[in-house]
Amino acid sequence: MKLGRRRNAGAKAAATGKAGYSLLEILIVLAIIALIAALVGPRLFAQLDHAKVTTARVEVRSLETALQTMELDIGRYPSPGEGLDLLVKGDRKNVVGWNGPYLASSVPMDPWGHAYVYEPPADAAHPPKVHSLGSDGKPGGSDQAADIYNNSGT
Repeated sequence: MKLGRRRNAGAKAAATGKAGYSLLEILIVLAIIALIAALVGPRLFAQLDHAKVTTARVEVRSLETALQTMELDIGRYPSPGEGLDLLVKGDRKNVVGWNGPYLASSVPMDPWGHAYVYEPPADAAHPPKVHSLGSDGKPGGSDQAADIYNNSGT
């Protein structure tokens, strides 16, 4: 008996226009959500940029480690012509001692979609350098566009 009364009460509220939300209430809620997004959004994007820099630094370190491992096997670092591709596409006939691939998959692109830069060593006393050109893909830069090396830009 009570169930029937509830159905009638809901039908009466719907018929009189008292059920649901008004357009004004919905617009106020949307305005509040937009204000919150405007305050929180920039902080989230800053964290995303920071994560990309951290990812690039980790990948540079990984590439340098793979280069050192390969150097132990073949006794040298890749030439400028061979570049980082030698880490995954070594020719066992032409590269004596190559025991790769030294990376699990292909040479990664940096978080901004640019290729990592390989600088062969100037002499036997120095290891090669690998770095990302940052978000702008150009040498130099500042903030997010700065070049990213393994250890804080040296």
